[in-house]
Formats: sequence, structure tokens, C-alpha cells
Amino acid sequence: MFDQFLSKAGELLANHESFAIAVVVRYQAPISGKPGNKAIILPDGKIWGWIGGGCAQPVVVKEALKALADGQPRLIRISPSSPPEQGIVNYAMTCHSGGTLDIYIEPVLPRPHILILGRSPVAVALAKLGKAINYTVSVAAPEADRERFPDCDLVHADLDLSQIKVTPQTFVVVSTQGQRDEEALEKALCSDASYVAFVASKAKTGKIIEYLQERGITTPRLAQLKAPAGLGIHAASPEEIAVSILAEIIQENRSPKGTQKSEVKLPMAEREEAKDPICGMLVEVSKAKHKSEFRGSAFYFCCAGCKQKFDKQPEQYAL
Repeated sequence: MFDQFLSKAGELLANHESFAIAVVVRYQAPISGKPGNKAIILPDGKIWGWIGGGCAQPVVVKEALKALADGQPRLIRISPSSPPEQGIVNYAMTCHSGGTLDIYIEPVLPRPHILILGRSPVAVALAKLGKAINYTVSVAAPEADRERFPDCDLVHADLDLSQIKVTPQTFVVVSTQGQRDEEALEKALCSDASYVAFVASKAKTGKIIEYLQERGITTPRLAQLKAPAGLGIHAASPEEIAVSILAEIIQENRSPKGTQKSEVKLPMAEREEAKDPICGMLVEVSKAKHKSEFRGSAFYFCCAGCKQKFDKQPEQYAL
């Protein structure tokens, strides 16, 4: 099982996919999860592995999606009764079996990916600096080659981005220096990248923006463009400009709302949930298999047993 777990994690890493790892680090019987049990949680909420029964899994998925969204690990405790403790997120154990589980959750995010469009001196310097801090670096530009970009992960001798994985977590820098500027910037802005920067003066950028507006690029998308690229540190040489751009990328990546956080489109925390009136477990409304109506209100249950108990005496629990 451990070999399979490593293989699954390795596969996700190789595909530059985000995921979270959950590991049971402590337990108190009676409960099904045991120390060393582990699972992988994907951004869509799917779980691969084992960390405990029906009460533990929804909580783990919920916190794992939060971890993927904010990039921070956490230690959670699922227990029938547990006093607040600093550094631990407490959840009530709603399973009838009782017991306690401490589970450590850590997000695994792919290395930041810089995609450089162009082969200018700034592009060359930025590629070297990006690799020096262990980022994934790709270059796409006509006549780009390994001689000019020897250490890059990918060198594509064209501006066609269809064969390059561009996600909201990709940092795209257009540094074409007059060689097909409009085409490169249009392709960058039409991609899914949240960060797009253009190495050019404000005057030149203004003229190209007029062209891109005529090409149908929306005003909100154009407003996201960072130009001139980089932090305002009075950079002059290609190397200094590359430093300012990389600093801006690092700042963006490390900010609380940085683009490098995993794209969790609908975190569990934001999905509509209802409390099971019998056991107190939170149930995701859209996926609830057990539901009852009483006095014009809907009630959702984690299992058939809770629904059956409610249906016998609904007035007792519908408070």
C-alpha cells in the first residue's frame, strides 16, 4: 500500500497536479483509523487512500481543500469532546463508535511555473534566475534553442502555446523586444494564466493595448496586465530587470491571494451544508442521499439510521 501511495503521489507530481496528503498521527479507540493511515485528496474533493470512516472523511476533505486554497498545512482533531488547543483545529466526532483521530494535512503544490515568451536578453537572464531558485521555466519563441536557454525545462521554438500547459498558476512574461510583440501578448492574455507581464515602456504598452482591444481582448483582462513588468526598483540592465520581474513573481506567489495557490473552484467550506439533527454531522446538501421534510423544512442525514430515527419522532429533533 505504501508503494502504491508513493506511486500515486509521484504521478501527480510528474503531471504538475496539486493535491493534499492526510496522515493519521494519533488515535484513541474505538475508531477505524490508525496511525500511519494516509490518503491523497485532489482539488475536486476526491479521496484516494484511507484515513478513517464516514465521519472522518468529510472533515478531512473539507480541511484539505482549505489547505490547497491557502497553501498552509494544518493538524485537525476529531473527537467526541476535546478542549481547545492552540495549533489544532477541532471537530466533533459524530460517529456512534466514538474515538479520537488526530490527522495532519499538508498541501502539495507544483513548483511555480514561469513561461517566458521571447528570447531577449531579459528573457535569458530571467530564465537563469528562475532555474536558480528551482522554479519550472519554459520558453516559447521563434528560433529559441537550447544553446540560448540550456537549463530550461522546456524550450519551444514557436509562439504556439497549445502544447504547453498554461494554468492560473502559470506566470507568463512577454519579453519579445519588438519581435512579434502583439502576437505574443495576445496569446498570453488569451491563456488561463492569472499573471501576465510585459517587458516594455508604458508608451509602447499603450499602443499595443489599443491593438488588442480591436482584437477583442476585454478591458477587465487587459487591466490584469502588468506593464512595465517587475517591481519599481529602478532596474536598468537586462539582469536587473530580470531580478525585478522575478521579485514581483515571488511577491505574487507568496501573497495570501497569490496565483500559485491551487485553483480550488468550489472549496468544501463554501458548499451548502446542513447539520444532521440526529448526530450533528455536517452533510453536503447537493450530495445528501438521505433527506426528510417536516413542517415545510428540509432535513439532511449522514446515513439511513439517522433518517429513520428522525422520521419516528420528527418533532423531537426539528428544533
